[in-house]
Amino acid sequence: MKRFAHTVIAIAVLLNLCAAASAELLFPPPEFESDYVMPTTTTPHPHQDVYEYVDVAVLFIALSLASYLVLKKRSRRATFVLMILSLIYFGFWRKGCVCPIGAIQNVVLSIFDSTYAVPITVSLFFLLPLAFTLFFGRVFCAAVCPLGAIQDLVLLHPVSVPYWLAAGLRALAYLYLALAVLFAATGSGFLICRYDPFVAFFRFSGNVNILIIGVCFLLVGLFIGRPYCRFFCPYGVILRQVSRLSKWRVTITPDECIQCRLCEDACPFGAIRSPAVEWPAVEYAKAKKRLAFLILLLPVLIVLCGWGGSRLKNVTSRMHSTVRLAERIYLEEAGEVEDITDPSTVFRATGETIESLYERASIIRNKFILGGWLLGGFMGLVIGVKLAAVSVWRKRTDYEADRAGCIACGRCFKYCPREQLRLSKTKQEVC
Repeated sequence: MKRFAHTVIAIAVLLNLCAAASAELLFPPPEFESDYVMPTTTTPHPHQDVYEYVDVAVLFIALSLASYLVLKKRSRRATFVLMILSLIYFGFWRKGCVCPIGAIQNVVLSIFDSTYAVPITVSLFFLLPLAFTLFFGRVFCAAVCPLGAIQDLVLLHPVSVPYWLAAGLRALAYLYLALAVLFAATGSGFLICRYDPFVAFFRFSGNVNILIIGVCFLLVGLFIGRPYCRFFCPYGVILRQVSRLSKWRVTITPDECIQCRLCEDACPFGAIRSPAVEWPAVEYAKAKKRLAFLILLLPVLIVLCGWGGSRLKNVTSRMHSTVRLAERIYLEEAGEVEDITDPSTVFRATGETIESLYERASIIRNKFILGGWLLGGFMGLVIGVKLAAVSVWRKRTDYEADRAGCIACGRCFKYCPREQLRLSKTKQEVC
């Protein structure tokens, strides 16, 4: 009951802290008057496409190695080395792009915009980690993702996060994913790429505000294991659900669990589930009634959150440049502002009527009404399922790695006495 109450409090606090997305950055248009000379058309260098396919090949090899090192070799040291190499290549060498996390938006845009075709390399970057997760668990997070690697390197003094708090904070990742899908589907921009907290480190340049956000994540990461991965990463949300279906997964011990609890102390991500006996009859009856109530409450949450999301259309639609331009033109026409911005100057030079601009903006805003319903309904579903999950009892006889939460880092291996016994026997056989 206490865990249920804590989860409700965490989600309530989370919803109060969520802020609207920032407005899209605008860039001044070029000057087309006087001695302006149109640039000559150029063709991208053929090596650029080759490098992208090389990246896909490296990704496949890295995922294959991570699967072998984690599940077959069971080596934390080798996994750590592969993680460093992935950080160097995908992070600093390839500047964090293309990445599976940002590829979510490309895939969504290709679904909702018939004029956009997602590049094959981007599709492969999106699908390969999902395919490996389906078979081998979250090996991409373990040793291939550069965003996870840079956080893993700074983890010095891990502090455990209570289960109820971590469950509430993870709702942020679902919200981030929903917003990214909404803005990509409406053509408003790529939210994930714009606010990638670590791309400034990989490129040694970038927006100062984003750099500050990245520094904050790393500072928190000194004590909280991979805070971005666990509580914000939209791709991590997808991997969590896919990993529940994984054919093979990380097992803490190679044979029997002696319940020494050393693995629980070794995991900085709260991914070890302790043994649990069956509930007493009284507690079971209460949990059963609470679960029935939450199931009945689920559609109500979906409708209420969907309605709330649709009411945010005036806020979320401002992410679209056309809506922002229409609002600016309205203010200028009404005399509420004195200065003229570059985008409004360019618009007036196109010859398009203001009524036509308003009509286009209205159509886009209506899309955000439907999108808001879907976004809010999705978040209502997430909250309802999280609350219901507290009332679902899972009996466990041993300490186990959580299928969804385990990132397959292998830290727990060397802490397990049975693993140490296996390694000593292996060395004796080799000798």
